[in-house]
Amino acid sequence: MNPYFYILGTLLFTVYGQIILKWRLSGLRIVLPEGLLDKLFFMVKLLFDPFIFSGLVSAFVASMFWMGAMTHFEITKAYPFMSLAPALVFLVGILFLGETFTIGKVIGLALIILGTIVTVKW
Repeated sequence: MNPYFYILGTLLFTVYGQIILKWRLSGLRIVLPEGLLDKLFFMVKLLFDPFIFSGLVSAFVASMFWMGAMTHFEITKAYPFMSLAPALVFLVGILFLGETFTIGKVIGLALIILGTIVTVKW
């Protein structure tokens, strides 16, 4: 199996987890309570939502893929690929969550991707 599969799995499960949490919490129109105990109770209650739970499981699966990646790569070679997550979140956020598209975000993401290429190649 290609070792880059582990990096791709890390990216995809990380992005899925972030997007599904944002989508679900936005759909529920959640307002976080003020008190510390109320916040804690509220967060525990959210854990039982199947979509939110799947986002948390996704973070765990992403960690498993990352461990696989660490058996094949130096961290200084693998970790720059994680900077591609904001680009993926940007695209998915625009397509599925109706997030705003600005030229500044595009330029920033292009710089991140260029930096990733430079870091990994040289």
